[in-house]
Amino acid sequence: MGIKDWPEGERPREKLLSAGAGGLSDAELLAIFLRTGVKGRTALDVARALLTRFGSLTRILTASAEEFCQQEGLGLAKFVQLRAMLELSQRHLREQLDGKDVLTSSELTREYLRARLRNYEHEVFACLYLDNQHRVVTLEELFYGTIDGAAVYPREVVKRCLHNNAAAVIFAHNHPSGIAEPSQADVSITQRLKIALNTIDVRVLDHIVVGSSDVVSFAERGLI
Repeated sequence: MGIKDWPEGERPREKLLSAGAGGLSDAELLAIFLRTGVKGRTALDVARALLTRFGSLTRILTASAEEFCQQEGLGLAKFVQLRAMLELSQRHLREQLDGKDVLTSSELTREYLRARLRNYEHEVFACLYLDNQHRVVTLEELFYGTIDGAAVYPREVVKRCLHNNAAAVIFAHNHPSGIAEPSQADVSITQRLKIALNTIDVRVLDHIVVGSSDVVSFAERGLI
């Protein structure tokens, strides 16, 4: 029996319209994206199989084109649509943040950084450059590493702050393990960066650690 033959309250699209997207499971949201299933299996069946195969929604979203297209019912067209959807969501958050003081829009700032960094399977260190009104100038991903960490170079951060004429910065990096708890190395490099940027009068406002489902703020922890 196809999804269209299910009771209306159980169909993913109708549930989204009546209850909102937040009330749907990962499988239901993925089924709406897929739109159709394959012979003998509904889109929801395919979505559940994908989640089982990859282990998480994040791994589906970060799969290579080759990995994604190996799965039954998927192809390059779906892969391109998925990547476009991810980019649109990040640009939407960035547009909402543009022109706003990030300190008074802290939740939006964190959501933007989380959306930008959480799907990487390796560690990425980024810098959000701000003007003297604490409005966003740009975001740069500066350093890339392995699943265990990324090497961060204060001299390069200083150069990029000068290039972007930043008055303040917010650092952010992801933990591919999914656990957002800062490490001692995170605390140490943040202090080194703060000392280096103090020489050019650039304030470090925060350092955000991004996990799979949450973020941790150094400023809130009293670590800045």
